[in-house]
Amino acid sequence: MKQIAQNYKSGELKLIDVPAPRCRPGGVLVRTAFSAVSTGTEMMKFTEGRLSLLGKARARPDQVAKVMRSVRQQGLAATYQKVMNRLDSYTPLGYSLSGTVVEVGEGVGGFSVGQRVCCGGNQYATHAEYNWVPVNLCVPLPDSAALDQAAFTTIASIALQAMRQSEIRFGETACVIGLGLIGQIMVRLLRSAGVVVAGLDRLEARCRQAEAAGAAVCAVASDDAAAEFRARIDQLTAGNGVDCVFITASSDDPDLASRSAALLRDRGRIVDIGKCTLNLPWNEFYDKELDVRFSRSYGPGRYDPLYEEGGIDYPIGHVRWTEKRNMEAIVALLADGRLDFSSLISETVPLEQATSAFERMSRGEVGLGMVFAYPHAALRAMQMIYRPAVALRSGRVRLGVIGAGNYASSMLLPQLASSPRVDLVEVATNTGLSGATAVRKFGFARASTDAASVLGADDIDAVLIATRHASHADLATQALRAGKAVFVEKPLAIDTNSLDRLEQVIRETGNNRLMVGFNRRFSSLLQGMRAAFAPAGPQTLQYRVIAGPLEKSSWYLQAESEGSRFVGEGGHFIDVLCWWVGAEPVRVSASTAGKDVDNLVATFDFADGSVASLSYLTGGDPRVPKEALEISASTGFAAFDNFSRFEVWHAGQHTAKTARLDKGQRPMLDAFIAAVASGAAMPIALDSLLAITRATLAVQESAAAGMPIDLTADTAEQGVARASTA
Repeated sequence: MKQIAQNYKSGELKLIDVPAPRCRPGGVLVRTAFSAVSTGTEMMKFTEGRLSLLGKARARPDQVAKVMRSVRQQGLAATYQKVMNRLDSYTPLGYSLSGTVVEVGEGVGGFSVGQRVCCGGNQYATHAEYNWVPVNLCVPLPDSAALDQAAFTTIASIALQAMRQSEIRFGETACVIGLGLIGQIMVRLLRSAGVVVAGLDRLEARCRQAEAAGAAVCAVASDDAAAEFRARIDQLTAGNGVDCVFITASSDDPDLASRSAALLRDRGRIVDIGKCTLNLPWNEFYDKELDVRFSRSYGPGRYDPLYEEGGIDYPIGHVRWTEKRNMEAIVALLADGRLDFSSLISETVPLEQATSAFERMSRGEVGLGMVFAYPHAALRAMQMIYRPAVALRSGRVRLGVIGAGNYASSMLLPQLASSPRVDLVEVATNTGLSGATAVRKFGFARASTDAASVLGADDIDAVLIATRHASHADLATQALRAGKAVFVEKPLAIDTNSLDRLEQVIRETGNNRLMVGFNRRFSSLLQGMRAAFAPAGPQTLQYRVIAGPLEKSSWYLQAESEGSRFVGEGGHFIDVLCWWVGAEPVRVSASTAGKDVDNLVATFDFADGSVASLSYLTGGDPRVPKEALEISASTGFAAFDNFSRFEVWHAGQHTAKTARLDKGQRPMLDAFIAAVASGAAMPIALDSLLAITRATLAVQESAAAGMPIDLTADTAEQGVARASTA
């Protein structure tokens, strides 16, 4: 299918062929009829993409701060790889469309094939021929509503949410500052609610357009016109001032707040929608006791992954107007004819001309309300970019990859693409754009949006799984059944049931060609420290990990569906402890600090008398290096600092070494590929992989139960693993 995408690094905008999305549970597959262009948000993104790296940094200081935190914890090289990977990827444009349902996902009610709908979401309602849209971002569209006008529903919901934030009432007066697309929609919504409207904009034509839509008075924002506009406001409000000012402009004007305050009545309200600089003059706001409010996008539910992706609605008794209910309200107004966007549609552009339309828009040659029109082509039976099957070449491994997120694309795929022993055959991703990016950057022969395509391919020897955590065990199970060698990015499983099923499949099929991405034990610096220390006898190990806080939108926080944060990451550190001691733990005891179940300390007992303590801390200062390991034994002491330095005191000798931060991804992947190509044993024994995974799960079980867990109780299951390995 065709989709508009931008490379944020180069700024290049293209209409490209990508795999069509598959219909997943919890949503519907929609064939796009019209998609609306947000001249504000999308042009800002389009323009930022064309800036230099320095210009991008200046435009996004919030992202620069994140990068600097990552440099302090992860090192410059790793951070640079991640940043460049994010920049040098295709990103979608568009977030508001109308179309027709072509397939309904499992567990979805209220939709049927052939039904007209409108959809929202900047990752879901994109400028593409087909989109998979979660149920809470899709609403039915009555036949009485025009499809081209309905394409503006999501954008209109932004204006409607601002109205709700303002609490404006019938008969009151409002001033809209900024008569762009959202400002024009705001005028229409306010008039439909019986509000008297005034408007300000830099362009005369937009003022006249707003007046044609029902605004009582509009003026060009300038010092010369200010006095006359204020006089007209006084006429409308009997000299009191307007009840509410809506700022829909994107502006760095330092006097914007002061000018807004001058228009308001005593105890009036300002609602900010645009990206503005608001310098609030204390005297003016204090004298009138003004209220400043912000409006967040389409409404409650926005930026909440459980609502938008998980389909969990907010009870109407607690949250009357969610983003979906706002969209439904806009649709109802369009269907009844109480809202008309026909005068906003300045141009309908065929999808094939989309890139030139953006160019014209950047030069100011396009009106406010552009929509892209899509050909009504049938959904292709193929859901991948097909290329000839990759032939088997001696000594090389034909690899399929499921998932190409930022970690895989920055830390794993570049290493595999440069390997002389690997043929990258197929990549399967949730979105066609990420698959197309992987084909372009890493040289995959083909891309798809269905993991089953990779698992069932005859020209694939091994599968790398780098999807979200909850899918790992199931995908690994399917790949083993298909006779593939399997590399799973940690964790192997997020619960004991899925781990048990995986072990059962290994026993049934005899396919034990399994590897988990425990890369740290392959770090040359860590291995060098172990060789210098030459540990013997019982040891005491202390591993401290500053995991730090996550952003609220991070899917790592979706514990119910994806497993806890510690279950997702803790196996890395337990693997290091087990590798160092040379055995798996026999007992674990864990406790949490406070209410955060992931902020914990775990203690592991080993059969030889060694004891290891793991502190996994979700707080702390992000400037502190992420990982530190100290080992004490009768023969000496060793200290390891975040994969950049170690010191060893042993047998009267002191050894110290520094190195560029390297966590062992390359040697880990080389070892896996070598094992697959030669048929040799996997780099980490299967019973160790299973035992480490069980120990990881036991940590949180122990913390929740408030008691230690005996890890030797699963000897029967471990015996199955050892037998299958033999």
